[in-house]
Amino acid sequence: MTNSKYKLTKKDFNQINRRSLMGFQLGWNYERMQGSGYLYTILPQLRKIYGDDTPELKAMMKTHTQFFNTSNFLNTLVTGIDLAIEEEEGVDAKETVAGLKTGLMGPFAAIGDSIFGALWPTIFGAVAANMAVNGNPVGMLIWVLANVLVMYFRWRQLEFAYKEGVSLVTTMQSKLTAITDAATVLGVFMVGALIATMINVHISWAPKIGELSIDIQNSLDMILPRLVPLAIVGMVYSLLGRKRMTSTKVIFIVLIVSVALSALGVISK
Repeated sequence: MTNSKYKLTKKDFNQINRRSLMGFQLGWNYERMQGSGYLYTILPQLRKIYGDDTPELKAMMKTHTQFFNTSNFLNTLVTGIDLAIEEEEGVDAKETVAGLKTGLMGPFAAIGDSIFGALWPTIFGAVAANMAVNGNPVGMLIWVLANVLVMYFRWRQLEFAYKEGVSLVTTMQSKLTAITDAATVLGVFMVGALIATMINVHISWAPKIGELSIDIQNSLDMILPRLVPLAIVGMVYSLLGRKRMTSTKVIFIVLIVSVALSALGVISK
């Protein structure tokens, strides 16, 4: 089903940018992270595209509240592309939008946090702090200007991404499926990388047979490095497939089991 063909205006861009700057992190939680903030940012525009209280609006709202987590400095690049596609394709683009969001949030998180979360404040902060310590008020102005420039960049990128998104769905329609598939594969790759790097659980239990102590963790590493994190993710995934099981329940189960096993000396970080 197609949408109402509503076209975003400058007023819409300004509203999205204000909500992004002031409320993108609202509702952040460990289950879906920025999912509710993402929906809050674009909800007025979704209502204009799909209409109020329609099945299409409810379906897309549910899609946009799913897990999402990327850099605050580049999040509207994803938003702009997303809205451009939804504007043209309507609710039919639900799977495409979900795939693009999953595929883009990882790379943008790495780029945005590295540049604007680490490199930018380190350079300008060092210069500004050194000047301020020496009594030079220009240091304060440099730091303020550096942050204003970042906010200006965040404000301008939305419309740029939106225009590129329109180009994607109008002049590159034949390639959209391939791009979506590539983004989905990239998202799966990023999830795999996060499993290997962010889940740090080791088997500390070392049973003894006579005078011989068996290093279970070393033995598992010889079979496959990071096998324990992989097994944990597999168990969590299987739990989420059960009826009446929610992400919140799984989080509490993991916390309780982890604390118990750690107290017994079975696992360690």
